[in-house]
Amino acid sequence: MSGEDPAPSNPVTKHPQPEFPQQDQTHPGWTGPMDPPPDHGEESYRGSDLLAGRKAVVTGGDSGIGRAVALAFAREGADVLFTFLPAEEEDAAETTRLVTDAGRTAVPVACDIREEEQCRLLIARAVKEFGRIDILVNNAAYQMSQPDGIEAITTEQFDRVMRTNLYGMFWLCKSALPHIPQGGSIINSASVQAYKPSPHLLDYATTKGAIVTFTQGLAQMLASDGIRVNAVAPGPVWTPLIPATLPDTTTFGKQSPLGRPAQPAEMAPAYVFLASPQASYITAEIVNATGGTPLP
Repeated sequence: MSGEDPAPSNPVTKHPQPEFPQQDQTHPGWTGPMDPPPDHGEESYRGSDLLAGRKAVVTGGDSGIGRAVALAFAREGADVLFTFLPAEEEDAAETTRLVTDAGRTAVPVACDIREEEQCRLLIARAVKEFGRIDILVNNAAYQMSQPDGIEAITTEQFDRVMRTNLYGMFWLCKSALPHIPQGGSIINSASVQAYKPSPHLLDYATTKGAIVTFTQGLAQMLASDGIRVNAVAPGPVWTPLIPATLPDTTTFGKQSPLGRPAQPAEMAPAYVFLASPQASYITAEIVNATGGTPLP
């Protein structure tokens, strides 16, 4: 070996491109049946102690972006408490393995963030395990495609989307703040849907727009306390939520300028950066990771 760094890879061809096999799963979806399998950075992510000794809470950490973030945080030196739904226990076990293999503490917690009491108990568990919360990542989300329009969105679905995507974030931030020290960080998962809403995801897109506003407002509120609040706005990402909630998976992500969906591993570095000391002057920002789709 020459010891030289490998040439940069072409982002268009770096990961699988549509068309993908059609695949359908019931919600919440699982990693194992997905074709192609998602890449969470298992073989590629290399840490450099950017988060050494930090204590992190990540919602929806069993799979997708949440798993990739938990893995990256652990390889950067953080202990990670993450949430999952009871049906996702198998995926949660794999995230636990990845975190512990990195030499860090993993605390998987079955939690439905639609319930305020469960959010409160989750934060209490994190404080019991870690003593403090340096990083809170509000990542868990729910969506369900309704191609037939607003008439097909039931009150039950609307309520589930709002409570998962907004209420849970609000309750967790409110409960966690007394335990986040100066220098701590809150990172929310927004979406390209906040700016370019797809009609069949009307309710989901509405919550993502609200997350942008919430992030920017809370950041200003907490700036004088030395706590930073930012968000990442992904474009299409290949996660179990896709076969579990969209009717067509064959061309997913093809509409992006890069011509493919992102892999979860491609999102994690943005969360690491925002949580790290290198981002000490960055707050109230939305990091857009959309594969080339221009956003405001």
